[in-house]
Amino acid sequence: MAQHSERLSFIEKAGYSLGDAAANFVFMTMILFQLNFYTDTLGISAAVAGSMLLVGRLWDAFFDPMMGVLADRTNTRWGKFRPWVLWTALPWGVVMVLAYTVPGFGTTGKVLWAAVTNVLLMTLYSANNTPYSAMGGVMTGDSDERTKLSSYRFVAAMLAQLIVGGFTLPLVAKLGQGNNAKGWQMTMGLWAIVCVVCFVITFAVSRERIQPPKEQRADPKRDFSALLKNGPWVAMFVLTISHFVFVAMRGGTMFYYFQYYVDPTRLLAFLQRVGLPQATAASPDGGHSLLNVLGLILNADRSNVASVGFSLFNIMSQAVTVVGVVASTALAARYGKRAVALVGFSLAALFLAAFILLPADAVGATFGLEVLRALSYAPTIPLIWAMFADVADYAEWRTGRRTTGVVFATILFGLKTGLSLGGAIAGWLLSGYGYVANAAQSARALQGIRMTASVYPALFLVVVVVCLVFYRITRALNIQIQDELSARRAEFTGIAEAAASAR
Repeated sequence: MAQHSERLSFIEKAGYSLGDAAANFVFMTMILFQLNFYTDTLGISAAVAGSMLLVGRLWDAFFDPMMGVLADRTNTRWGKFRPWVLWTALPWGVVMVLAYTVPGFGTTGKVLWAAVTNVLLMTLYSANNTPYSAMGGVMTGDSDERTKLSSYRFVAAMLAQLIVGGFTLPLVAKLGQGNNAKGWQMTMGLWAIVCVVCFVITFAVSRERIQPPKEQRADPKRDFSALLKNGPWVAMFVLTISHFVFVAMRGGTMFYYFQYYVDPTRLLAFLQRVGLPQATAASPDGGHSLLNVLGLILNADRSNVASVGFSLFNIMSQAVTVVGVVASTALAARYGKRAVALVGFSLAALFLAAFILLPADAVGATFGLEVLRALSYAPTIPLIWAMFADVADYAEWRTGRRTTGVVFATILFGLKTGLSLGGAIAGWLLSGYGYVANAAQSARALQGIRMTASVYPALFLVVVVVCLVFYRITRALNIQIQDELSARRAEFTGIAEAAASAR
C-alpha cells in the first residue's frame, strides 16, 4: 500500500468534529422532539404534523443536490466547502429559535408558521451540512485517516446527542416554569448560541487539501448520470433512505413510548434506585443543585417522571454509543468497514424489534435492551460516513472526475428523504392508531406507539443489511483505489510542476 502523507492534527480533527456536534443540536431535536412539539405544544394534529414534516424534509432533500452542485462550483481562497460553514452559521442560529417559537396565531396561522420556519431551517441545514460533509472527503486522501476523522466527528455528534436527548426536556421545564412555549424558545436559544460558536471554530481550524483535476469542468448532468452506473453509490443511496426512515420513526416515537406506555410507578422506582432525587417542600432542589440546574430533579407531584426517565434513557444510550463509535476505528482496521457495518446493523435490528416484547412495567429491561441496541448500532455510525467518501474515491477512480460535493449531496438527499418519510410515517401511524395528544391513550393507540418504536423501524434496518450485502467496496479494493489515486495525483503534480518550470 502506498504511504500517504495527508495526516491530520488532533486540533483539526477535533475542530472539524464540532461542526457535526452543532448540526446535531438541530438534527436530534428534530428527531426526538419535533413531532411531539408540534402536537403537544404548538397544538397541531398528528396527521397534519406528519404531513408538514414530510413536505419540509422533502424540500430539504431536493435542495441537497442543488447545494452539492453549488458547493462544487464554489471557488474561494478558503476552498469550496469550508466557507459555507461560516456563511450559514448566524442565520442557522436565528431560524433555529424561530422554528421552536409558538406564535400568538390561530390554528391555521400556527400551521403556516411551523411550515415556513421548518422549511427555512431545513434549507439552512442543507446549505451548511452538505458542504460540511463533503469537506470531510477532501481534507485528506488517506482512507484510514478519514475513518479516524469520521470517528472524531461522530464522537462529537454523540456527545451533542447526549446533551440534546438528556437535557432538552428538563431545560424546557426548568426555563419555562410551567410555560412549555417559553421553555422551548429559551432552550433553543441556548442551543443556537452553542451552534454558532462551534461552526466558527470548525471554519477556523479545517483545511481542504484534495482538489479536482485542473482541467475538470463543471458538468452536473454528466456527474449525476454517472452515479446511476456507480453500484456502490446505488447501494449506499438506498441504504441511506432506509437507515434514516428507521432513525426518524424510532426517534420520533420513543418519547411517546415513555409518556404513555411505560408504567410511571415502576419508572419512578427505577429512577430513585439509580439515585435521581425528588423535590420536597423542605428541599426544592432535592439536595442536588447541579441536577436541579439541569432539570433532572423529580417533581414532588411526580408530573415529570416520564420526561426525566426519557432524558436518562437518552443519556445512557448516547454514552454507550460514544463507546461504540470510539471502537469503530479499531474494528474497521481489523475487519473492514463493510463487515463491521453488516454485523452492527443486523444485531441492532434484532434488539430493536425485541422492544415489542417488553411489558409496561419492565423498566429495567427497557434500559438494558437499549444498551444492547446502542452498542450494536454505534460502530456503524462513523463507518457509513467514511464509506460515502470511499464512494467518491471509487467514482474518481472509475471516471477520472472528482465530484465529492455531488456524491455527498445525493447521499444527503437520501438521508433527508428517509427522515421525511420516517417522520411522516410516524405521524400517520400514530393518527391511524387513534393517538390523542395530552390524553390517556386507548389500547390500540398504545399498540401503535409500541410498533412504531420497535418492529416497523426494525424492518427498515433489514433493508439496510441487504444493501450492505450488495456494496462491493471491500477493504482490499479500497486499498487498491487509494494507491492508484495517489499515484495519479502524484503524476499530475509532477506534470504540472514540469510545465511551470518550462514556462
